Amino acid sequence: MTIAQETRYYSPEEYLEFEVNSELRHEYIDGLIIPMTGGTPNHNQITGNFYAVLNFALKRQPYQVFVTDQRLWIPKRRIHTYPDVMIVQTPLVFEEGRNDTITNPVMITEVLSKSTKGYDRDEKFAAYRTIASFQEYILIDQYTIHVEQYVKTDNRKWMFLEYENINDTFNLTSIPGQISLADIYDKVDFTSEAS
Repeated sequence: MTIAQETRYYSPEEYLEFEVNSELRHEYIDGLIIPMTGGTPNHNQITGNFYAVLNFALKRQPYQVFVTDQRLWIPKRRIHTYPDVMIVQTPLVFEEGRNDTITNPVMITEVLSKSTKGYDRDEKFAAYRTIASFQEYILIDQYTIHVEQYVKTDNRKWMFLEYENINDTFNLTSIPGQISLADIYDKVDFTSEAS
């Protein structure tokens, strides 16, 4: 006879108390606390490259760029998560009663891994779309040169663009700026990921 293990659900407050005291990062998805796995060298390189390009492009402008450790609260889906890169127009809007969890990203970028790419494209994107300030979503493949750009064009309308050539550049629409794939993929070693 097998005994079913009962799933424990946590309140957002319980999660935040746990998370603040944890050495590891966890996502919170409607009552469940889910540990986040570490990234590969390519994932970290791409995230760092993208952050550096954006941070430089937006200096002295009313935006802040955050990378990996900034928590985001999505109230309509009851999700706390840590996007790879976020751009937030200032002033920052925080979750009520918090000064460490923001709620108003303009653009979010995720670097895709084999285990999360389906979730990032589907459920996570659907959750992000419930955020009123959210205007642009960038998905970057870490195993091959491929970038997907989703741009909000109207209420509940999104335009999809993709780029696959290292010489491609694309314009950001939520903020002023142009990004080259050569900058995103600088120092990325696809042969190490294949092995």
